Formats: sequence, C-alpha cells, structure tokens
Amino acid sequence: MSAAAPIAALGRATLGMLAAVGRIALFAGAVVSHIFRPPFYPRELLTALIQIGWLSLPVVGLTAIFTGGALALQIYAGGARFSAEAVVPSIVAIGMTRELGPVLGGLMVAARVASSIAAEIGTMKVTEQIDALVTLSTNPLKYLAVPRVLAATLAVPILVAVGDSIGIAGGWLVGVNRLDFNSATYIKNTIDFLEVWDVGSGLVKGAAFGFIVALMGCYHGMNSGRGAQGVGRATKSAVVAASVLILAANYLLTEVFFTS
Repeated sequence: MSAAAPIAALGRATLGMLAAVGRIALFAGAVVSHIFRPPFYPRELLTALIQIGWLSLPVVGLTAIFTGGALALQIYAGGARFSAEAVVPSIVAIGMTRELGPVLGGLMVAARVASSIAAEIGTMKVTEQIDALVTLSTNPLKYLAVPRVLAATLAVPILVAVGDSIGIAGGWLVGVNRLDFNSATYIKNTIDFLEVWDVGSGLVKGAAFGFIVALMGCYHGMNSGRGAQGVGRATKSAVVAASVLILAANYLLTEVFFTS
C-alpha cells in the first residue's frame, strides 16, 4: 500500500460527503420551490398534519413532563450549593422554552416521523408505486414530499409550544410537591422572568427542526435501495441524519439568536 493511500481514502470520503450535501441541498431547493406552485394536495397535507402533529403529542408530552421535573431537581441541587434555590422556576422555564423543549421535541419527532416517512416512501419505491405516480403524470416530489415537509414545518412548532407548557408544568409539580415551593410564588417567578422571545426563539427552532425531519425522511425514502435491506438502510440514515442536523442547526440558531 502506497503512502498516499490514506490521503486518497480521505479525499474520496470528503468528496462523497460534499456530493451528498449537494444532493440534499438540491432536493431541499426543489421541495421549497414546489410548495408555492400548483397543483396542491390539501388532503395529503391534512393527513400529514395528523400523522406528524396530533399523533406525536403523546411522546412529546411524556418527554417534556419528565424533562421538566428532572430539570427542576437538578437546578435545585445545583442552586442549593450557592443558596440560590429560588432560581428554579425561572431557569426551568427558560431552559425548556429556549433549548430543551425544541431540541428534545425535535429529536422525538425525528425518531418517530423521519423513520416513518423514509420507510413509507422507500416501500413505495421498492413496490414501484412511485413509478406508477409518474405514469399517471403526478410529480412524486409534489405529491409525496411537499405535503410532509410543509406539515412538519407547521406542526412541530405547535408540538414545541405544547411541550414547553407541559415541561414547565412538570417543573412546577416537582417544585411544589417535592421541593416545597409555594405554588403562587413558583408561578409568579416563572411569568416574571420568562420573556416573549424565549418562547419565540424556541418556536423558530421548532419550525426549522420540523423542516429538517421531514426533508431527511423524504430524501432518504426517495433514494432508498431496492429490497428490505435498502428500506432499512434508508430508515436508519433518515433518523441519524435528522438527529445530527437538528443538533447542528440548534447550535447555529442559538448562535444567531445570541448575537442578534
């Protein structure tokens, strides 16, 4: 093996990664451009809203309430070292709305929705249903991807808002029943220290995360390999890519909000 072989392998991996980024960017551009051009499929959009939004509420709600409770306990334990236990309500509210609510909600939706979309579209490709759509003069991107991406972009911010409320309520339950906070004081501190932009920044993140989740599901589903193994790989790749991109986008958006 020559000395240049490791460098060549690294170069091939880098070029492959850049090519994948380019394909995803082109796919995203095509999806966004088709959102505003007819024909529109409101029935598919409504179905996607129910599948992505309404049916994701239980997992998002359970994640939020336990996260809010655990966050209250951890902040109390840390604040007790500096006699700062009173900051629990405000930190729980800010932490849930700005960071934990959007990120955990996005990851839960990615686990549930990206895998579902990739498996569904991948199976349609394997069974040649996508080819049938083309035969019927229906654009598969317009019919399959656009409603799901639009639905996720609209539904995930709502899920984040609900998750924020449930998470703050979980912190309140733990604070009042476990940490002996006065209920009225806890609620007052939460309201006094929580700002509109704390909630708004989380909703903006939710919209971005929803777009990422549905985009990854549709992209990997439409580029699925043949057979059961191909669909399985597409499903795995969709969840991994969506999760990593959510964490990366979370940092970038936080940086933008921090400097603005």
